[in-house]
Amino acid sequence: MESEEIEFHKVWIDQCEAAKKIRDRFGLRQALEYLIGEKLFSFVAAAEQHPEFAAELPQFVEEIRGIFTAQQICSYLDYWERTKFLSPPEAVDDSDLDAEDFEDELLDNPVLGAQEILRFARIKELLQTGI
Repeated sequence: MESEEIEFHKVWIDQCEAAKKIRDRFGLRQALEYLIGEKLFSFVAAAEQHPEFAAELPQFVEEIRGIFTAQQICSYLDYWERTKFLSPPEAVDDSDLDAEDFEDELLDNPVLGAQEILRFARIKELLQTGI
């Protein structure tokens, strides 16, 4: 029996389906956070290093645009920018230790912080092109 090769660069297809279920069950904000804030952000980072991910990126972005309206995407990007990239470190919720650890890591490593900001700018451009 021939086994199928796992195509990690195609994971976005299942993630988009999962985002639809998250939206139905937990709401729009959680679906946007999952798909754009987590999965697309990670996918763009992978695309910077792996051409097979970079080749899939336009299709992933188009699918996101099909799941959410332009207004929903723009509102989420504005929210994400204000709360993650423009908020002062003390604005981080103390009960969310993972976010706090991440913020500390960005403060300790300005190169990593700059990479995250550039990655966010790229995501914003990809999602808003043609809107």
